[in-house]
Amino acid sequence: QDYTWEDHGYSLINRLYPDVGQLLDEKFQVVYNLTYNTIAMHCGVDTSMLRRAIWNYVHCVFGIRYDDYDYGEVNQLLERNLKVYIKTVACYPEKTTKQIYTQFWRHFKHSEKVHINLLLLEARMQAALLYALRAVTRYMT
Repeated sequence: QDYTWEDHGYSLINRLYPDVGQLLDEKFQVVYNLTYNTIAMHCGVDTSMLRRAIWNYVHCVFGIRYDDYDYGEVNQLLERNLKVYIKTVACYPEKTTKQIYTQFWRHFKHSEKVHINLLLLEARMQAALLYALRAVTRYMT
C-alpha cells in the first residue's frame, strides 16, 4: 500500500523514460477493463469485481496488498482451482499443465480463460515493475 502504480510507479517510469509510463498504463487498463459482460452462459454481467479480485490476488501472491480492498472478495469470487491455476501460472509457469487449465471454470469458454491469463500476466508484470521501481526510488533518495 505504500508504493502503488498509480501514485508512485507511473510517475517514476515516466520521469526515467518519457511516455513509457503512459504506454504501460494504457496496456494495464486495456486488459483490466476488457470484458464481454458475460460469465459462462450468462450475459449482461458486470465482471468488474471478478477482474479486480483476480488482479489483487496476483498482487497478493507477490506480497503486495492494498488497505482499501476487502480480500474477502477473493475468497468469495475465486474458487480454489482458479487460485491454484493463477498461482501456478504467475509463480511457476513451467509447471502449468493442461490438467490445471481444465480443472477451473469447466463451463466457461476458452476466451474467458484466455482473459484470465491476460489479467494475471499483466498484474504480474505490474507487480514486478512495482518492486523494481521501488528499488530505484530508494536508490535515488
